Order: sequence, then structure tokens, then C-alpha cells
Amino acid sequence: MTSRERVLQALDFKRTDRLPKDLGAMRSTGISAFAYPKLVAALGLPPRRPRVHDTWQMLAFPDLDVLDALGCDVVTVDGGVTDAFEEPEKWHDYDFGGRLAARVLNPSSFKTLNDGTVVQWDNARMPPSSFVFNVEHSGNPVLDFNKPLPLLNLKKYQADLRAGALKDEQIKRTADLCRRVRAATDRAVFCADHCGARIAIGAHNGIGVFPVICVLEPSYVRELHEITIEHVLGDLRRLLPEIRSHVDIVMTGCDDWGTQKSLIASPQVFRTLFLPYYRRVNDEVHRLAPGIKTFMHNCGAIYDLLDMLVESGFDIINPFQWPAGGHGYRAWKEKLRKRAAIWGGGVNTQHTLALGTVRDVVREVKEVCRCFSKSGGFVFNNIHNLLAEVPAEKVLAMYRAAENF
Repeated sequence: MTSRERVLQALDFKRTDRLPKDLGAMRSTGISAFAYPKLVAALGLPPRRPRVHDTWQMLAFPDLDVLDALGCDVVTVDGGVTDAFEEPEKWHDYDFGGRLAARVLNPSSFKTLNDGTVVQWDNARMPPSSFVFNVEHSGNPVLDFNKPLPLLNLKKYQADLRAGALKDEQIKRTADLCRRVRAATDRAVFCADHCGARIAIGAHNGIGVFPVICVLEPSYVRELHEITIEHVLGDLRRLLPEIRSHVDIVMTGCDDWGTQKSLIASPQVFRTLFLPYYRRVNDEVHRLAPGIKTFMHNCGAIYDLLDMLVESGFDIINPFQWPAGGHGYRAWKEKLRKRAAIWGGGVNTQHTLALGTVRDVVREVKEVCRCFSKSGGFVFNNIHNLLAEVPAEKVLAMYRAAENF
């Protein structure tokens, strides 16, 4: 099988020659740019500057020789760039205050302070002791209940969306890049550009505010989401016909509904204010491009949402964070019952991968892979990104265990 055939067969719950694997297809299946050079060295490959495509999380674009060495089957189109081939004209050297010799798309967005802190866009900071950028409250305002709820002017919001509709040149650029990627590789192509529903439990005013608005002002949220989805559908109807022959998976949902123990908002809020709108987007993608799979990223203890994510029309659910919420991986797998594919979930990132031994990692990966790969519907990745502190030997052990479980 080619890598593309392997991934698509798995997503259709059909037999494959081996388990398909991913590294870096989207911004929650990647690897820290600080960990990446160590992985390259452990694989015996020539050193290189990592391309940091997500400079907030500090994620490295995996190079093709790394994907080859780990047996990974997916490449991406994300933010107007790809890991399917070199694009040297887009990348520029930057060393993050002398801590990391890397390449970035826009070095002018950074400055280094006297204490070594790197500042991005004048508000996000990465101190010398940190491996990611952060802002106060992670960029989420704290709700002041003594003031009116911060509701948008929906007429202005609608006008702003119309002004920001995809331009012909943007569509042409995205389509040209997708076409070149398809011609350059036999891997499955994941597209994260311009296909998302743009609704999320923390999408407006942040995760500390919008769930409250959903409860107190549901009519406002319905109108907000109706305006948003009409805009998204308009963009999709222009873009998808141009890229549908060149991509295999599109990310139509990206959210974080779960904490470590429970949901952030009630299932009823999801059913009434989110599910109908996700369904419209996914149905339109499937109508316009029947061969494309839709992908939902949703972190945390979302076990009680799995049925509704399927009902929303998502073909794939990621990162499948089964340690959150008190259910084990077998219960999460059984909950889906071949109705949606699992992308991720291959090892407990917060505990086993971070704190366990190499032997612990191998044991858990093999156990989870045996369970998740039954009846197909599984693309291997760990739960969320490989952090800077994870040693290369654990990363190699993880991928090798997924190869031979």
C-alpha cells in the first residue's frame, strides 16, 4: 500500500498492511522544536534548523526523512506552507535569543529582552526557562459579573466576516499549493487551511466567558453561530471544488470542550448551540467532496460528547484523550463503535510518556494499539504534542512499538 491508501483504508475501517502513523499533520499531533533536533540526532540523520510553523506552541515541521524514518503516512497544508517539500524562500533564520537555531516565517514578529525573554507580537512571552509562548490567562479575559456580558455587535460582526471572505487570489494560492503537494507525495494530505467551522466553546471572549454567554444568552449565540456558519459555507463552496482532488482530510472543527475531569459546558449546550452548525458544515463538505474526511480536534474529558460528535458528522476525532474523565481507552473505543475514526490516543502523554520508563511507554502503546486497531479506524499518534522535555528515546520507542504491536 501507499501511505495515502493505508490512511484512507484505515479511516474507512478496512484492513491495512500496517498501522498508519502521523507526526505533525496538524498542530496537536506535532513535536516541540526544542525536542526535534534531539530526535533527528537519535535517528542518525544530518542536523538541520527546525522549521517552526507554530511559533506559539513552538512546533517543528517534520522533514521528509524524519517521516520516512518513523514510518509516518501524512503530510500537511497549514498556514500556507507544507512539509511535503522544501520551500526555502518562505523560511528565515532565527535563533530565539540564542536558545534554538531555527527557521521561521516572520522573524520580525519577535524581539529579545535583556533577560533573554523572547516576545512575540508585543504580548506573548517565552522566558528563558520556558519552551512555549504564553500571555496572561492564556489570552482569555476573566469575566467580571458586575459588568454587562461582552456581546458582539452582530451586524458589525457579519459585515467584518463578509469583508474577510476568501479572495480569488487566496483560493488560487491554496489550490496551487495543494496541487503541488499531491503531485509531490504518495502520503495522505491533511488540509488545515480555510475549512474550519470557526465556532468553539471559547471562540468569542475566551473559555472563561463564552460558556457563560451560552447559558445566559442562547438566542444571541444561535444568531452568532448562524452568521458564522453562513460565512463558512460560502467560503467552502468556493474553495472545496478547487482542492477536493488534492486533499484527503480537512479540519472542520477545532475546540477544547473538556477539562481533566469533566466537560466545560453541558452536553445540552453542545446539542442545541453547536451540533446543528457543525452538522451543516460537515454535510456540505461531504456533499461537495464525498472522498474527503472531516476532522475534529477536541481535548479533554469529552467522553460524554462522543455520540454527538458522530452525530455532528465528523469522520475523525482527535486527540482522543482517554485518560481524562475517569474512562479508560477501551470504553472510549467502544463508545465510537466504528462510527468515527480515532486519530491519536496512542499513549498517555501527561503520565506514561512524560513520567514513565521506555518500557512503560512500549507496553502502553502496544496495549492501546491492539485495542484501537481492531476493526480499523485508527491512525497512530500520541495524545497531543510531543513536548520539549520528552527524550528522543521515548519518541523512538513509541513509534517502533506502534510498528510492532
